[in-house]
Amino acid sequence: MIKHLLRLPIYCLGTLLAMGVIIILFGVSDHPDVQLGWSLSHEDVLRARKILREGSKTRPDEIGALVLSKEDLNLAANYLLNRYSKSAVDISLKANKLKFIVTATLPENPLGKYLNVTLRLGNVDDNPLPTVTKFKAGKLLLPSGIAAYLIDYGIRHSALNNYFLLATRQIQAVKIAPETITITYFSDLDTLIQARQLLNPNAAHTDFNDYQKKISEIVSQHDPKWRLSFADLLKPLFALAYQRSSLNNAIDENRLAIIAINDYVNKHETHRFITSKAEATPYYAAFMYKRSDLAQHFIGSAALTASMNGQVSKVVGEEKELSDADGGSGFSFVDLAADKAGTRLGELATTSPEKARKLQKALSEIKDYSDIMPDPRDLPEHMNESEFKARYDSTNSPTYQHLSKQIDERIAAMAIYGMD
Repeated sequence: MIKHLLRLPIYCLGTLLAMGVIIILFGVSDHPDVQLGWSLSHEDVLRARKILREGSKTRPDEIGALVLSKEDLNLAANYLLNRYSKSAVDISLKANKLKFIVTATLPENPLGKYLNVTLRLGNVDDNPLPTVTKFKAGKLLLPSGIAAYLIDYGIRHSALNNYFLLATRQIQAVKIAPETITITYFSDLDTLIQARQLLNPNAAHTDFNDYQKKISEIVSQHDPKWRLSFADLLKPLFALAYQRSSLNNAIDENRLAIIAINDYVNKHETHRFITSKAEATPYYAAFMYKRSDLAQHFIGSAALTASMNGQVSKVVGEEKELSDADGGSGFSFVDLAADKAGTRLGELATTSPEKARKLQKALSEIKDYSDIMPDPRDLPEHMNESEFKARYDSTNSPTYQHLSKQIDERIAAMAIYGMD
């Protein structure tokens, strides 16, 4: 009897593995269930970022509620998916159920190009949190109870578990109505700290701490009577990256250096709620062309590109300027030029190990910030919404595109961005 009991976990594990293999075999196909190639428009990014920022408005130890329509869900979900991989999701609301059709692009394999999964969630027996009511992998329909167990088991025994716990443990209820879903959540400071550490794992990384120490050393030796040049941060950190790197880890080291600089330069943004040990370091704004905002835009875009992808960074830069035109500091081609240059640096830093190494060496030898950022001060800026529309109409107009292309050409003409 005891021998049979000991075999039971092995049988269960074998069953789970077999079910996983069946899901893959039935779910993989050469044809996507959801059309891929979803492209970002400025309006899409503006709305998606607004949706994703809603939760951050709730201060620690407060209860918040987020009401999302089907359109909101699709926009936010596809925005996130496009940041990380070539995948797509179609979300629909019907009969108080939330239906997901997900297509993920797979690496090269003999089975097929895409994994297609259909998932339906609903509030069962007045449960405040939804459960799986339907699951299909391709044409294979699994009982909801088995599917829910497999999904839960798969998440909890994978790298997704920390993200899953962080995302779900603060959710109090998810109410699925015919036209909207309402998410009620409770935010606390511990979760915000864990979120920052999880979403920016470099913050707890020993190697990352070495770059932070280097910045502390630079700042502690800075003469406060003078402006802190952005090059005074960039050059020594990439010299350190070059010393620490080989082709095997050059991209990772570049990422650490860029994120560490961004963490310092954009300190007031990255530490909105959280006080860290790094904040004991004196803070001096970093400057390019006698402007601190250029350094902030440049390294912010570089960090976004190094962490995510260039397409998102480019669109976010324009979206930020359009937002500034509508009641902010005004649309600025000067800031946009810094965004574009930073994006280019972020791309070079992470495109390939060879380019990553070449960039490390080049950045460790720059004379000043003019080697990485062309002087943008002759470009138009401080335009409110009406002035921007009168002069450029929209970001798709020939006039706007002509000036945007000129900025790109200035950046491309710089020796550091023309490296092969």
